[in-house]
Amino acid sequence: YPYWMFQALAIQNGKEVMSNDGLTTYFDDETVVETLEFWKSLSAEHGIMPTGTVEWGTLRQAFLEGQTAMMWHSTGNLRAVKDNASFDFGVAELPANVRKGSPTGGGNFYVFKDTTDEERAAALKLIEFMTSPEQAAAWSIATGYMGVSPAAYETDALKEYTAAFPPALVARNQLENAVAEFSTFETARVRDGLNNAIQAALTDSKSAEDALGEAQAAAERLLKAYR
Repeated sequence: YPYWMFQALAIQNGKEVMSNDGLTTYFDDETVVETLEFWKSLSAEHGIMPTGTVEWGTLRQAFLEGQTAMMWHSTGNLRAVKDNASFDFGVAELPANVRKGSPTGGGNFYVFKDTTDEERAAALKLIEFMTSPEQAAAWSIATGYMGVSPAAYETDALKEYTAAFPPALVARNQLENAVAEFSTFETARVRDGLNNAIQAALTDSKSAEDALGEAQAAAERLLKAYR
């Protein structure tokens, strides 16, 4: 999820990568370019990250096997790490440069417009069940994902769990500095352009400035029709 991590770094550097209305991206902004140059410097200059891109799907196992001392990953991995780590570990909020910040993540429930009354009622019943405080608490405990409402953290189950395992509260507490996850019109296509730019810079195929400039130009073409 390079776009997700990059958005966090950009926010921490003081700049969002898109407008709130989803019509404009700021990929070629000087601060955003500086953000990608910083990411690359973690391997090229400081030697604290492998060169190139890091495989998201194998990172948790690499951490558990002691191949890396630190990982930045989804809180949805927390329970698996808790259950499988043979060593003590800690969890921290993401660091800051200009400001603290992190995009939200997770998944969504949708009810489609072209449905019958019965289908909508059934969908809403499922959504109400899945987002109920008790179910949200159970999901949070089982996975590490946040409870979806303050009420989930008032349940006895999640109160007891977080009292015994405070790291489970870190992501919830970070919401104070969170922003909305990257979203524009044509999100998937715009996001692909950003992901490709990040990969090109991290693998030394292009400079951060050139890669993000191309991603910005592509985003402009995609978003023009919606303005």
